[in-house]
Amino acid sequence: MIKQDLKQLYEKDFILWIEENLRLIKEGNYEEVDWENLLEEIEDMGRRHLESAVSYAAVVLEHLYKLEHFKVDEKTGKGWIKSILNARDELELLFENMPSVKGKVETKIDQAWKVAVKNLIKWFRDNEELAEKFFGKLPSKENFPLECPYSFEDLLSYEPWKHSL
Repeated sequence: MIKQDLKQLYEKDFILWIEENLRLIKEGNYEEVDWENLLEEIEDMGRRHLESAVSYAAVVLEHLYKLEHFKVDEKTGKGWIKSILNARDELELLFENMPSVKGKVETKIDQAWKVAVKNLIKWFRDNEELAEKFFGKLPSKENFPLECPYSFEDLLSYEPWKHSL
């Protein structure tokens, strides 16, 4: 297979493209490998894992904030706690399998907080009566802290539900 055909295969049949590049590398036929797309895919793999970790972090931050600020009664929050614990389990697994992701997530906690705030705003849109109760209106990002109110350590281990007993 010539290099140009391999580049076209990337767009048409991704799995076959992977198999062909893998075959070429195993055979030592490096000049025929579609390096441009292969390097892009490798870079994208790392980015996806980091984005996934930031997404789990956002879930934890959103639900920690809900527990501390929007709990209306003793029954409220059981689902939030479960969500926090599940997201932390996923983060722990990611950190175990890819230790360097942990340090990168630590530097992206403010990015995770921005996602959490967007999710909080969406949640209030779906719960207008709570928006009215807590804000007197539908909240916007200005109604939440600009900087993440939680530390990286809080993200990983803070359990406000144990402090309120």
